[in-house]
Amino acid sequence: MRTFQKKLSPSFFAVLSLPATAMGFALSVQIAALSWILNTKFGFDLHEIGIVWAAGPAAGIIGQVLIGALSDNVWFWGGRRRPFILIGGVIASLMLLALPNIDIISEALGFEEILGVAIAVALSLDLAINISFNPTRSIIADVTPEGPVRTKGYTWMQTVSGFFGVIAYLIGAFVSNYVLIYMGAGLVFLFSILPTLFIKEPRSLNTDEGGEDKPKGHTNIPEFLKICLAHAFTWLGVQTMFVYSFAYIKEVIMGFDTAATLSEADNNNIGLITGIAFAILNTVGFILPAFVLEPVSKKIGRVKTHMLCIATMALGYLLIIFFGSSPASFYVIMAVVGVGWAAVVSLPFAIMSETVDQSRMGLFMGLFNLSVVLPQLVASSLGGFIDGRADKTTIFIISAIALGVSAVLWLLVKESNKAGGKLTPSGGH
Repeated sequence: MRTFQKKLSPSFFAVLSLPATAMGFALSVQIAALSWILNTKFGFDLHEIGIVWAAGPAAGIIGQVLIGALSDNVWFWGGRRRPFILIGGVIASLMLLALPNIDIISEALGFEEILGVAIAVALSLDLAINISFNPTRSIIADVTPEGPVRTKGYTWMQTVSGFFGVIAYLIGAFVSNYVLIYMGAGLVFLFSILPTLFIKEPRSLNTDEGGEDKPKGHTNIPEFLKICLAHAFTWLGVQTMFVYSFAYIKEVIMGFDTAATLSEADNNNIGLITGIAFAILNTVGFILPAFVLEPVSKKIGRVKTHMLCIATMALGYLLIIFFGSSPASFYVIMAVVGVGWAAVVSLPFAIMSETVDQSRMGLFMGLFNLSVVLPQLVASSLGGFIDGRADKTTIFIISAIALGVSAVLWLLVKESNKAGGKLTPSGGH
């Protein structure tokens, strides 16, 4: 084990964050470019885009749980989580390369319709992200002690990952989504491969660094299920925003019909507004976890902190409905929405990880991720409904209601008694 891992130094947390950053960057590319490229380059309507987005989560229902359980019980290539991080990273890189070339791939395979190929590419990309995301989050729990240090691991994860997410959206906005896609393929590959060479995983999840047996783990199923339910409503609102916000921008802000064929300049303007908006969202998302949410969590608890952030996100969606019809106002309000996003991608994993048996973290992380993929499926099925509505503020009405319900449900979750206290000094566990 390298010294920086033994001491739990900042550099260790930074390196530990890179695999999750790789998958986060792939997700950012998917959010920034998938709906945009399917609509502007290939002419897909909202219903077809919803079908493409649904493919990955549908497969992830089985894939996430299976990969999580496998990663708890296998050991090869020098690790438990490492093999799945490596495999997922390589596949995600290849699928990003395929994304702008769906038409070429379809023609080469002799298919007249490209919808099937688009589904296959999106499915493979999303599966790859799912394959890796679970282990990238589980490994943080594997190599950090319970309590504030683990919270630090997950907040660092979001700080580093969120920073690169901002870079992704800025590239998409001010350079091009095509440059973003190809750059993303390289970054995802490197960040999936290199960090695994420096992080040593514990051979057994039931022993500590000295080889002593840990107390037998206990899973609090009622609390786990309450967390999953609250998180599911969060993701229903978040995913609805991710998939359909381009339609809101195209119709409400830009004044075009979603089905309209636009000039390259107009398409680029839609991409610009989308990129800037999500860059702002992720800027707040990467600054807050380590510098605000972590210290606030130590004072009032992680659950209460998270609930307040989710309520703030719901408020942000309401503000978009009433005041978000111009680019400037949309950007400002997306910063408010970013408060919730900062919590969504950091705190729930730390909260959940301390309700389950440590030796089965991969399995429960996979089960927990069902509270992401199932809402993604529901959100993806809303394309036809939203497309049929004259007012695209429907997108954010759905999101606001979902986040409001989530905030209420988080009130029912109990705070872990391991969440408080001071951070462990850098000299040891």
